[in-house]
Amino acid sequence: MNNQIKDIGLRLALMREDMEISTAKMAEQLGIDEETYISYEKGETDFTFSIIYNAADILGVDVLDLISGDAPTLSMCCAVKKGEGYSVKREHEYDYKHLAYTFRNKKAEPFLVTITPDENPPVMKCHDGQEFNYVLSGKMKFYIGDISYELAKGDSVYFDSSIPHAEVALGDKQAQFIAVVIK
Repeated sequence: MNNQIKDIGLRLALMREDMEISTAKMAEQLGIDEETYISYEKGETDFTFSIIYNAADILGVDVLDLISGDAPTLSMCCAVKKGEGYSVKREHEYDYKHLAYTFRNKKAEPFLVTITPDENPPVMKCHDGQEFNYVLSGKMKFYIGDISYELAKGDSVYFDSSIPHAEVALGDKQAQFIAVVIK
């Protein structure tokens, strides 16, 4: 596993221990088995965004505290230039750029997400809150529960993110969209 995954796992373990939460309790709150949770802390398993998002919520910290180890400091405004943003490469077909990584006490988490086409079936994920996705380029299939929608440039979807969902790039080109996760 890469160093970013190991670093996130270490920060997760330290924060959990500081809050005096057992691995069993943390796993239960995340809706996964304890063995899987421990593999996240050891950096043996790559994190899905929903695991990071939900763990940060349980620990009462910003998502970026877990991902980067740096607490956001700005409270008035956070401007991010094109091509910038805090890069979070999670699942191999997803590349996230956090677009408000320096703003503290966020009510929403905005991301620029790029999905690479992949032959594997989509991995459904869920997290508390609601989410808004707006397609910037390419085509993608959005899955939620037992239904799916084909989306292209200019299309959007707003949904309850506690329902299992996934996005998959269609065709042989990447799809790019803005995802706003609302707490």
